[in-house]
Amino acid sequence: MQKIKAVIFDLDGTLANTLPLCIQAFRQSIEPLVQRILTDQEIIATFGPSEEGTIMALAPGFYEKGLNDYLHFYESLHAMCPHLFAGMEAILQTLQQKELPMAMVTGKGKHSTACSLKQFNALQYFSIIETGSAAGPRKTEGIQSVLDQWKDIEKEAVIYAGDAPSDIEACRRVGIPVIAAAWAETAEPAKLLQLSPDEIFYTVSDFARWLYAGI
Repeated sequence: MQKIKAVIFDLDGTLANTLPLCIQAFRQSIEPLVQRILTDQEIIATFGPSEEGTIMALAPGFYEKGLNDYLHFYESLHAMCPHLFAGMEAILQTLQQKELPMAMVTGKGKHSTACSLKQFNALQYFSIIETGSAAGPRKTEGIQSVLDQWKDIEKEAVIYAGDAPSDIEACRRVGIPVIAAAWAETAEPAKLLQLSPDEIFYTVSDFARWLYAGI
């Protein structure tokens, strides 16, 4: 790979361990409405679209209340995930000091994304933020939007760091190198490896060493 000139980050499971928070917020908001227990697998199966899409899938008859309740619980339960992954803030600070452009492309909705970035005091690091859509996955479109705005940076010098197989697939479609983030407890390394990411890292510190050597 050539010298890294810009970095795009995913949020859930990459910058922070927010997936358990998402699942708990969905459970507390949706179960009282549909009056049944939801399994983790049932909730995770709806991921791809933003939280609006999950509410539509699991509680379509209660969309407005479901979404409002989800956002309430997401914020009120955020103490479950009070910080970025250990070492991640140092990476963001280092990239900022070296004036490397950073963007975020996440499947989360704009409100929960804003909530988490406020909690982590991390909004300052990202010049571009692309969030998800209720209609379905839009990582490919989000990444392409960032590349279009970074028109002076060749796309081969931009990396994306994400924890999901769909992140790898999106990066392949737009033609940028992809780093598989396998350091979260929710990561599925075997599925990531099947898609042959450009690199895979199991700890934030290993990712940091590789990244610093490439910038």
